[in-house]
Amino acid sequence: MFDTKYIAAMAFTAALGANAASAADLSRPYYKAPPAYVDSIYNWSGFYVGAHLGGAWTNESWTNTANTTAFGDLVPGQGFGQSGSGVIGGGQIGYNWQASNFVFGLEGTISGMSNSASAANTVFGARDDVFSWRTNWMATVTGRLGYAVTNNLFYVKGGYAGVNNRLAVSDVVPPATGAGSTTTWTNGWTVGAGWEYGITQNWIAGIEYDYSAFDTKRYALAGVGPGVYNFDARPRDIQSVVARISYKFGGPVIARY
Repeated sequence: MFDTKYIAAMAFTAALGANAASAADLSRPYYKAPPAYVDSIYNWSGFYVGAHLGGAWTNESWTNTANTTAFGDLVPGQGFGQSGSGVIGGGQIGYNWQASNFVFGLEGTISGMSNSASAANTVFGARDDVFSWRTNWMATVTGRLGYAVTNNLFYVKGGYAGVNNRLAVSDVVPPATGAGSTTTWTNGWTVGAGWEYGITQNWIAGIEYDYSAFDTKRYALAGVGPGVYNFDARPRDIQSVVARISYKFGGPVIARY
C-alpha cells in the first residue's frame, strides 16, 4: 500500500508548480496583433467630364490667289502673316483604362477662343484695305497615354483637331469700296502633354500644353463690286496652356494589404 503521507506531499508539490506557472503567465505583457495595413491605390479608370481655361496663341497667314473685284488692292501672291493671342476655355469628356501603372485614354474637347487681330494694306492710302481674322472655336479628338505614380498622372496625347476660322477684308478708301468675309472649318492635327493629380477618387485637377496645326483653305470674299477676292488662308498653328478640372465617375478604392 502507498504511503498516504507521500501521496499528499506529491499532490501539494504539483499544486505549487501549477500556481507558479499561472503566476508566470500573468506576469507576461499581452500584445494585441496589429491590424492589417491597407495602402490605397488611386484608380484612374472610368468616365470623366470637366472644364478647362487658359491662354492660346494663333499664327495666321493669308495669301491672295485671285482679285477680280473692284475693291481690294492685293495682287495674287501678296498677303500677310500675323500672330494673335487670347483666352481659350471649354469642356472635355473622356474615358481612361488603367493597367498597372499605365493609363490609356480617349478624350474629346471643345473650346471657345478669342484669338484675333487685323492688318492694314497701306499701298493706296492709310488703312485702305483692312484684313481681320479670328479663330472662334476648336474641337479635338485624341488618344492619351500616361504613367501613374500614386495620385499623379503624367501623359502625352495626340489626334485630330479642327478649328472654325474667319477672314474678312474691307476697303474704305474711294473710289472703289466694299467688304467681304468668310468663315470656314479647317482640319488639322494636335499633340500635347500634361499632368493630372487625383484630389479624391472622383475629383481631378491638372495642367496641359497643346500644339495644333491646320490645312490651308480657300476663302472667297465677295464684296459690293462684281467678282471675288480669293485667299488661301489658315491658322498655321495654335498653341495653348490650360488648367483643367474633371469629375471621374465610379473609381472604387483598390487596396493593397
